[in-house]
Formats: sequence, C-alpha cells, structure tokens
Amino acid sequence: MTEGIITFNEWNKLDLRVGEILEAEDVPGADKLYKLKIDLGTETRVLVAGLKQHYSREELEGKRCIVFCNLEPKKLKGIESKGMILAAVNGDHSEVKLLQPDSSIELGSKVS
Repeated sequence: MTEGIITFNEWNKLDLRVGEILEAEDVPGADKLYKLKIDLGTETRVLVAGLKQHYSREELEGKRCIVFCNLEPKKLKGIESKGMILAAVNGDHSEVKLLQPDSSIELGSKVS
C-alpha cells in the first residue's frame, strides 16, 4: 500500500458529526485555547480548540461545525477534550476556517 493512503475500512472508522457550539470560554493560562461546549444532538461534549487567534467567543457561539467524535480524549490545561473540531488551515496557519455544513441539517448527523 502507498504510504499515507488509508483504506475505505479505515475511513469508515472515523465518526464525524455535525455539532453546534453552545459556549466558548477562555482557558486560564492559554493564549490560543478555548473551552467549547458542543451540542451533538444526542449529547453535549466539551472540547478544547486552538481557535482564539482566529475567532472571538461571540463568533463561535451558535456556529455549526464538524466534530471528530471518536478521537481519543486528551487533557489540555487540565480540561478533558472529547473530540476535535475540523478546520481548513493555510500553509503558515495564519488563516483557520471551521468546516461547516452548507445549510441546516440535524445536529448529530454523520458526515460521510
């Protein structure tokens, strides 16, 4: 198999879902991180994301996003992050844009 190529079965293991950011809070002692409360339709999760240099809290709250739900949880600044928000990032990381559905769809909908 070619290096960096994944199989369709590996792709199917990813659980990507539509969520909505309910709250964005500053993380004490972190200049890049927000603590986000995300509504996934059937559950609410806390995620930590390095979006502070690209979005204000007000810009994030109410925004729909795509969440990588079955990523192994990780503690960041003492907060357990249960997933990852997907974003497009340019080469030097000066631009970061959340991936979003193009119109309204039920929260928790699977991305495939």
